[in-house]
Amino acid sequence: MVKMIQLLQEENEEVLERMELSKERLSEIVTEETVTLPCRSYFHFVAKFLLLIYDIAEKNANGSFSRMSESELIQLNEELYRDILPEHYETSYANPTFACEQFGSKYGKVLAFLYTEIRSLIPCAFEYRLMPIAVTSELFIEIYNYFEEENEFTYKDVKRAIYYFAHDYSEDYIEARMRETSDPTYTFAYDIIMNSDLDDLRYLYQYGDYITENEREIAKFLKSLPEEDVRAMADTYTEGYIRGFQVMGADLSKKSIVGIRTVIGFERMMRCAIENFEKIGKQVVVYRVAIDTINKKPGRKIGYSATSPNLQYEYDHRYDKGIYFDANYKERVQAATKIAYEKYKMELIKYAGPAVLETFGEPDFNPINKEEAIRLDAKQQELNTELANNLSMLANEYMKSEEISFTIIAYPLPSIGKQFKEIFAETVKVNTLDNEKYKAIQQHLIDALDEGVSVRILGGNGNKTDMMVSLYELKDKSKETIFENCTADVNIPVGEVFTSPRLTGTNGCLNVTKVFLNGLEYRDLEIEFRDGYITSYTCSNFEKDEEKKQFIKENILMNRETLPLGEFAIGTNTTAYMMGRKFDIQKKLPSLIAEKTGPHFAVGDTCYSHSEDHKVYNPDGKEIVARDNECSILRKTDISKAYVNCHTDITIPYDEIQKIAVVKADGTEINLIFDGKFVLPGTEELNKAFKQ
Repeated sequence: MVKMIQLLQEENEEVLERMELSKERLSEIVTEETVTLPCRSYFHFVAKFLLLIYDIAEKNANGSFSRMSESELIQLNEELYRDILPEHYETSYANPTFACEQFGSKYGKVLAFLYTEIRSLIPCAFEYRLMPIAVTSELFIEIYNYFEEENEFTYKDVKRAIYYFAHDYSEDYIEARMRETSDPTYTFAYDIIMNSDLDDLRYLYQYGDYITENEREIAKFLKSLPEEDVRAMADTYTEGYIRGFQVMGADLSKKSIVGIRTVIGFERMMRCAIENFEKIGKQVVVYRVAIDTINKKPGRKIGYSATSPNLQYEYDHRYDKGIYFDANYKERVQAATKIAYEKYKMELIKYAGPAVLETFGEPDFNPINKEEAIRLDAKQQELNTELANNLSMLANEYMKSEEISFTIIAYPLPSIGKQFKEIFAETVKVNTLDNEKYKAIQQHLIDALDEGVSVRILGGNGNKTDMMVSLYELKDKSKETIFENCTADVNIPVGEVFTSPRLTGTNGCLNVTKVFLNGLEYRDLEIEFRDGYITSYTCSNFEKDEEKKQFIKENILMNRETLPLGEFAIGTNTTAYMMGRKFDIQKKLPSLIAEKTGPHFAVGDTCYSHSEDHKVYNPDGKEIVARDNECSILRKTDISKAYVNCHTDITIPYDEIQKIAVVKADGTEINLIFDGKFVLPGTEELNKAFKQ
């Protein structure tokens, strides 16, 4: 922590005087009665919370925080997160429903937003980043001053204060996020992982995240494993990353910085992984999930985190920027991002890509769509889509897609159930299956698929899927192939063949009875395609059709009117499938593993997004030529129409498949899967897992 305080010293010194003034004013607010009830109670409560943030920052600065006992740290952690936990959330000021009941619909939304933004300061206090604490405190005091002058302000005045806060400080927030995600000298999490006594669980509370039994138990569990087992897990993770560069034909030797996205509790494995990267001359940046309104990504957690204290709280506030987002703000963010990229240009040139550890097994979450929650209106949705497109193109200017790679691996959390240890052991087995064996089996599938003009997918056992996926037309079958032979490199575990399908001629209904996508459950999800684009969609999560469509539009279509089918794949990891069946966790498996347990369809960009012109080859030496579709090829004429900047995999499990068949030009078919079993000669080995 001393190193981080020194790194941020100049930046922090600029706001110390402002913080002292704010702290003095906050101390007065907690006892003042100049605001009428019920707003007075809100301002008293939030001012006390801000003073707690100040106290944590001061403890970090003077070193007393590191001397606190485990019980004291647990008590502090509970104090920071108590009111947003599910059992208390109904009467939390962060709950937009409760806030609107207390203060009316307009002010309720504003005050719930303000308190949520203040809660985003918790990590800043632990990292001793004082600028966000200073400016957010000043916003709180400014709004409090309005409420003191009861008859002399309007809702527009309060909203304007938030608007200018977001506009004025967007450059500072974006620059700080760029530093955190690309600069190896920003070592907050790195220091915890590499320098803490991992036998002393007090280290878990240094992050500032909510610490549950998941984090404590996974840390204890990894401690109980033999050192060689933990190192083997780390080796699988880092070797997959290195192999990804080899498969992509990219040169890892030209890169020196690796981005680490991990989960709190896995420090023992991460320490070994970082040592592996450092042995090959790489530096790492370990960065947390962004939770402030300017940097957070709705539905996406990019960085390290712990178990969510309350997924409904996160869901309620995913579109909080709707309170200030407009065309001017879009331009402001684009300009600020460009400035940040320029400042960290040298680090980004060296950036190799992310190495990601994910987890699965959190309790089921069925979100409630609250009318009181802030949402993006139609115009804001359009602007947000434009912003995402522009930021994606900007990112590709500084980090060329064809020059970087990644890897992703997943492990279960203790909350998955009493059989956690057995599930963990089985997951390790799944993650380390024989690449060579699968490579050979998958080549049989690819050889058959290269004979086709399309693929027919029919659901079974109540699944209503009836899809015809149109395939790229090969010009020279001796040198070209349509599907990639995917082993355990960028996506661990092994087990799929995938392609970018032709959109024209791709038609039909995709149905899954139950699936989790980006942490949200979808029941009886149905999506209709015509010429490769989504035309309609529904599910059974809600009673009202409008709510069903809004849920899918916001969280799968990412507020777009339609999306193309960017990928069609056939998963071959029957061992992973049977793990799901054996422990009854099929619906809890993350997309990373689930996509290997049946055919899957990704809506959004292709797997080769922004690197379509970079040639890639299968192990047999054939070039994978199906890297473009009718949407991505628009980059040659109008790049703004080529990408949608999302990619969501939707998998149908084997037991819901009647048939997958290659359709040849003469109309004859080659069956690959029938009644949920592999029937193509050379793939029968995959059925052994079903029998076991």
